[in-house]
Amino acid sequence: MADHPFILEMNHISKAFPGVQALDNVTLKVRPGTVHALMGENGAGKSTLMKCLFGIYKPDGGDIRLDGETVAIASSKDALAHGVSMIHQELHPVPFRNVMDNVWLGRYPLKGIGPIKFVDEKKMLADTKALLAELDMTIDPHVKVGTLSVSNVQSIEIAKAVSYSARVIVMDEPTSSLTGNEVEQLFKIINKLRARGVSIIYISHKMEEILRISDDVTIMRDGKLIGTWPAEEMTTDLIITRMVGRDLTQRFPERSNVPGDVRLRVEKLTSPQQHSFKDVTFELRKGEILGVGGLVGAQRTELIEALFGMRTIAAGSIEIDGKRVSIKSPVEAKKHGIALLTEERRVTGIFPVLSVLENTSIASLSQYRNGFGLLNERRARMDAEHNVERFRVKTPSVKTLIGNLSGGNQQKVLLARWLLTDPDILMLDEPTRGIDVGAKYEIYTIIAELAKQGKSIIMISSEMPELLGMSDRIMVMCEGRLSGVVDGRAATEEDIMRLAAQRER
Repeated sequence: MADHPFILEMNHISKAFPGVQALDNVTLKVRPGTVHALMGENGAGKSTLMKCLFGIYKPDGGDIRLDGETVAIASSKDALAHGVSMIHQELHPVPFRNVMDNVWLGRYPLKGIGPIKFVDEKKMLADTKALLAELDMTIDPHVKVGTLSVSNVQSIEIAKAVSYSARVIVMDEPTSSLTGNEVEQLFKIINKLRARGVSIIYISHKMEEILRISDDVTIMRDGKLIGTWPAEEMTTDLIITRMVGRDLTQRFPERSNVPGDVRLRVEKLTSPQQHSFKDVTFELRKGEILGVGGLVGAQRTELIEALFGMRTIAAGSIEIDGKRVSIKSPVEAKKHGIALLTEERRVTGIFPVLSVLENTSIASLSQYRNGFGLLNERRARMDAEHNVERFRVKTPSVKTLIGNLSGGNQQKVLLARWLLTDPDILMLDEPTRGIDVGAKYEIYTIIAELAKQGKSIIMISSEMPELLGMSDRIMVMCEGRLSGVVDGRAATEEDIMRLAAQRER
């Protein structure tokens, strides 16, 4: 029935895993040609619900209907056949193949006589050009996907979804790695799809985006449906209250840290790479939270990776507590009391096939060895359990695979891992990316407490409110150079943006 009021209905969906009721009688109804925001804290069940829709998980109960008709979706192939497509937060293209190959992979148009078939590259090129033109995408079909920006790779994934004649497209954190201009381009594509009658299920923790792009908002908490409302009736405060189940009167904790003597001094640090950081000089004090701002390409990540021994340094010096040090590897950085929480937790942070216990203790194995060199697992487990309780990590046990935890809980485990090394300097690269507002507040509280204890924190963030709400001082970079340092408590977003765009004259 094409005139059915809902293009998609997921009715009374339940799903349990050992020790966890991930979904408890959840109902989601999506109207045709709308952007339907799906929101909730990490661990609320959003991803599990979408994996049930896309055939990755089999629900324990409930049914799925498309245009009013009950459908059986036992695999991703079934979902695509029914016009349901999903663009995951972590994009996985085939980087060494071109755009055409990535769009039509597994379903190349063929030509030939009888059983002898060849790929019809002429038709594939024509179909790809028509598809990209339809979506106003100016991407060369012949270019290798590995050479494209994240936003272009994402555009290709959207084009692929449309090529399946998708009626429902799930977008999971689609803007987490995009610049402001790239977000605007994504929104243009979403509006074009909406105008054609395609429904978008949009998962994001960015309140401003949700209120701007969505028609309806569904909120989940602890595996249960809280409710669905028209987006025009929602406010940021209302969304937060319904997500976390309580009023969050302030987004950032009160801080009582008092910066002291200089702990780290960096002088004219320069990369051997031509378009990387150059002549960067700054100081970091004991008990200080030093924010690092800048736009994409500012070389912030490259700078702290060099401080951690992951990148080489062509010139400049590093002093810790007044003594000049040479750091050529992460092992040496650890010996000097430096820890690094990386930007991409799933790529360079967690070991997804290992447990919470193993992920927590892996950077501190030497301290758990006895006189015979054997691992004292009991001590490691006690420390892991202590940190699970301390950081309120939601996990059935420390034996649970970390890959089964939500993003916010994975991030807490990674923080626990590095704190077990007892660092003096903790460098955090986008510590709350892709994390819900409740988990963000918990991580902010941990950071503030560490600064109060005298730890020195360097925190890279692309979120202006986060920089202003957490930093004692903010150093801003532009195209590899330090363009200025401002007082975190007195600065404005305009101050930071002005410095972030201040190219070398």
